[in-house]
Amino acid sequence: MLSFRIRRYFNKKYTTILFDLDGTLTDPKTGITKSVAYALKSFGIEIKDLDSLCKFIGPPLRVSFRDYYGFSEKDCVKAIEKYREYFRETGLFENKVYPGIENLLKNLKQSGRNLFVATSKPTVFAVRIIEHFNLLRYFNYVAGSELDGSRDSKSDVIKFALQENGLTDLTNVVMVGDREHDVIGAKENNIDVIGVLYGYGDRTELEKAGATYVVETVEELNELLMCKTELDYNGQ
Repeated sequence: MLSFRIRRYFNKKYTTILFDLDGTLTDPKTGITKSVAYALKSFGIEIKDLDSLCKFIGPPLRVSFRDYYGFSEKDCVKAIEKYREYFRETGLFENKVYPGIENLLKNLKQSGRNLFVATSKPTVFAVRIIEHFNLLRYFNYVAGSELDGSRDSKSDVIKFALQENGLTDLTNVVMVGDREHDVIGAKENNIDVIGVLYGYGDRTELEKAGATYVVETVEELNELLMCKTELDYNGQ
């Protein structure tokens, strides 16, 4: 399949927008990396450089502990339990909203768009974070995983969000996220996806996964979703 980039005026109005949480709405770097380091320490693994754990931001924890440290399913469960010991009390709030995000959400809501959160993070934690930053008022619904580890793939979370809200016409539905898991999950549910570069993925990762569009900043995302811009289209 050939992939090429062209310039065209963007005039498609997305009326339903699903947002990833970590790396898209908020920057959770400090809280997540400290929580992972805390969990790894219980296995005798000392982490000196927290930045080396940024790869945990985005994918399901179970997948990350398995892929990056070779943990068995049993050890993944234990690691996630230790992770949550730190995260639920402290790491949850070692987080910050990206500059411009609240203004973006406000603009979209005022223009009549339906906004949702679709995250691999457990719903109970996602809601607490969104409430903490006073952003819950902008969203119709928050979809996440379960604490028992079920529904943690982004594809399953997106499917759940669509089904729970009776969204069957996907023509004007789009997913916004910063990692390949967001792109893959959106494509598996037959919806467009916008990759953002201000989070923890890069252009190569997002384009290789098949992002419909890739934007560099929150400002570009605002212009795209408000139909105010001409930008590169990743035609396939």
